[in-house]
Amino acid sequence: MLYPSVLAELPHRGSHRSRGAAALAGLTLRQVSLVLPPDQPWGLWASRQIIARVMDTFGPSLAGSRIEPVDVRTPAGGRVVGEWVWGRGVPRNTARAIYYIHGSGFALCSTRTHRRLVSWLSRLTGTAVFSIDYRLAPHHRFPTAADDVRRGWEWLTDSCGIAADHMVIAGDSAGGHLCVDLLLQPDVRHPAGVVLMSPLLDLTFALARSRERTRPDPAIRARDAARLVELYCRDIESTHPRLTLDVAGGRTLPPTLIQAGGAEMLAADAIALAEGLRAAGGEAHLQIWPDQVHVFQALPRLTPEAAPAMSDVAGFIADVLAEASSDTTIGQAG
Repeated sequence: MLYPSVLAELPHRGSHRSRGAAALAGLTLRQVSLVLPPDQPWGLWASRQIIARVMDTFGPSLAGSRIEPVDVRTPAGGRVVGEWVWGRGVPRNTARAIYYIHGSGFALCSTRTHRRLVSWLSRLTGTAVFSIDYRLAPHHRFPTAADDVRRGWEWLTDSCGIAADHMVIAGDSAGGHLCVDLLLQPDVRHPAGVVLMSPLLDLTFALARSRERTRPDPAIRARDAARLVELYCRDIESTHPRLTLDVAGGRTLPPTLIQAGGAEMLAADAIALAEGLRAAGGEAHLQIWPDQVHVFQALPRLTPEAAPAMSDVAGFIADVLAEASSDTTIGQAG
């Protein structure tokens, strides 16, 4: 199926504001990431504070949003921590839902840092969002985050009783890796669709380094990002099948929208992921937004392109949920 809402022609260049923001990031964030050692507690703390401040300052408004914290035990004894988010004007129900997996390099962010983006996603789609607060490195290493993400998905489908095909899974950056890892597991029920923003695929950052040679990422160097991710997967072979994901040789995933910024090194990961999904027989829609930085969708006060990109996300989600609903109705009628 084609989704017209995500096939609109992208601009040839980024706006003056977004290009200026990328240049500013190169003079600030890129230099800061060079001197903040992620393997030192003070460096990790400082990085977390900077990211939180950027997300709050340049993120969308939280006005009118409703937040409901979740901290529950599953019947099997596992723990699910996160929050339900209803954007302004969204009815308080969970007949349909979006499961959101935030990015962070497995070490930096939380539901708190991503609350503005998640609330905006809820408001645009008219849908409740459950944002999982998985445990972070270095205190919690592989596969803790992946286990938490799976437990959250099973809590939604089993304990909350929401049909998998009445949901969409969305994520950004490292959350993209966690999402794909989850859906490649043979016994996991698939959602109606998937949305990935600036997804991280290659944890060795070989793809990122290849792109970095032609266009440096304005926010961070590949080697510095790799040091951060190493906090999560240190002492684990990079070829582990839960780290090096066999997308092309794995399960066919649901229809997927992938967005990345043309200025970021993870554009290479986004391209490779789309190719892998298609090779496995899936439907992948890829958008590389010119001159945009990593997860630019979270920064609408900084880059004007965030709004049309999120509009495409909302259109895609509406389409896949409607298609799943139609398939269910036809199946019941048959």
